[in-house]
Amino acid sequence: MKMKKIMSLFMVGLLVFFVTACGNSQMKISEKENIKAAEENTQEQPKQFSDKVTVYMPSPAGLADKLAVGFKEKTGIEVELFQGTTGEILARLETEKANPIADVVILASWSDGLNMKSQDVIEPYKTDSTKNAVKGWVDNESKLFGYSASAVGVIYNTQIFPEMSDDWNELSDVKYKNLLAIPDPEKSGACKDFVAGYVNKFGWKDLEGMAKNGMIIPGANKAALEAVTTGEVGVLVAGVDYNAYSSIEKGEPLNIYYPKSGTVVNPRPAMIMKTAPNMDNAKAFIDYLYSDEAQKLVADAYLLPGREDVKADKRTNLKDITQIETDWEAMMKIADESAAKLNKICKK
Repeated sequence: MKMKKIMSLFMVGLLVFFVTACGNSQMKISEKENIKAAEENTQEQPKQFSDKVTVYMPSPAGLADKLAVGFKEKTGIEVELFQGTTGEILARLETEKANPIADVVILASWSDGLNMKSQDVIEPYKTDSTKNAVKGWVDNESKLFGYSASAVGVIYNTQIFPEMSDDWNELSDVKYKNLLAIPDPEKSGACKDFVAGYVNKFGWKDLEGMAKNGMIIPGANKAALEAVTTGEVGVLVAGVDYNAYSSIEKGEPLNIYYPKSGTVVNPRPAMIMKTAPNMDNAKAFIDYLYSDEAQKLVADAYLLPGREDVKADKRTNLKDITQIETDWEAMMKIADESAAKLNKICKK
């Protein structure tokens, strides 16, 4: 009997051992499954794109519309556009500070882009899409993307002056008395950067000479060009070149040249806002701007392409434009005050 009791106790203990072991084994399997599930959940998920991207950009309007259509066809993402001058875009951003809307902002002024960068409102984005970008047209922090550029030149009415080749400093000659206009540099980013670059390199003497010669400021780029096209004045100083090429193509009595002492070539920065509601879409839009398709649209709009391997066949290419040496940091510091001063000294 004693032996049977011992055996019974042994069997009970053995049964308890196996039940406990199985329980522990099941617990370990369950824990492993939970850990595996947690690891799967923490793995990077595919990017979930929203259905839109909001882009603020300056003229030409036809280019903006075509880029929007092309991007949607390629990605399925709708582009909501706000188009205006650089001044209008900056003013809108200011009013929307408390409730940011823009994902991507494009300006016609590199110095204004640098100013936005200094305010720490731009999101950096390193991408292989810019591998063929024109040297210096993407900043070293990958915040400003010069996907295109314009240059300013002398645009003249060929019915008033059949031919012109005078340098900037010769435009104060009496033969141009009351026949000069210039875009408002407080509205035109390209003109503002030209004024800052010219003053930084040559000082105020030449611009003051033009002002004394009766140079007027009819408005931003479009209004200033209209003054020359209609013959109100004969010469547009620092006129944006893509507007001239487009108007000449339409048969307007205009011509353009770049003065021999040089001009400012102005990369047009595209920037991703730090507050972008659709960040992934904004990055995709930047990549699209450097695609073959988008760069061809840029060239067709009479702008300088932002890629070195893309050439324009409807306008003067970058290598054929004599440039004023630009110190963008120095220009940024004087751009606003120089624009205001030019408005003050010129005849309205």
